[in-house]
Amino acid sequence: MRPLTPDDLLSLEAYDRVRPEFRRRAIDHQKRRRVALGPDVTVAFEDRLTVQYQIQEMLRIERIFEREGVLAELEAYNPLVPDGTGLTATMMIELPDPEIRRVRLRELRGIEDRIHLRVGDAPARTARADENLPRTTDEKTASVHYLRFPLTSEDRREFAVSRVVLACDHPLYRHETVLDEETRGLLARDWLDESSG
Repeated sequence: MRPLTPDDLLSLEAYDRVRPEFRRRAIDHQKRRRVALGPDVTVAFEDRLTVQYQIQEMLRIERIFEREGVLAELEAYNPLVPDGTGLTATMMIELPDPEIRRVRLRELRGIEDRIHLRVGDAPARTARADENLPRTTDEKTASVHYLRFPLTSEDRREFAVSRVVLACDHPLYRHETVLDEETRGLLARDWLDESSG
């Protein structure tokens, strides 16, 4: 998928006119790309539409319309657009209770480096986390991390037709999820569907 450019984005006024429909479509699209990994972690696989939606919402909230500001948002978010060699995702640790969240984020330090994807019988591919902005401190991990799953050409060929497992092997959070057929098919389009951008 090609990165987003200013020409791909709507002006604040144009976005305001189409926002209800665009938002409904983007949220529905996002839901089908979200995978629960145990009770407290969700991995949302990104693509051009999910990234465009995040940028449009950020521009709207921050009232950014100057070219310089738009380019800064594109620079921040474009790394989440898959480049055709693998998958990108936002990982969220979802703990509503503030006290439990404070304790668990301390316990789960380094969890972002323990997320793996296995395609069929191939070795697990470990996600590269927060490549441009480390989000873990000596005290705790962050509740949101950005992941990149590099996949081989064989992984990509097998993805839609093989068993795909998303796993975490952090000592205090060991969970795995088998991606269903619909999710595998949607994600495989990230490098198979030329019309996606």
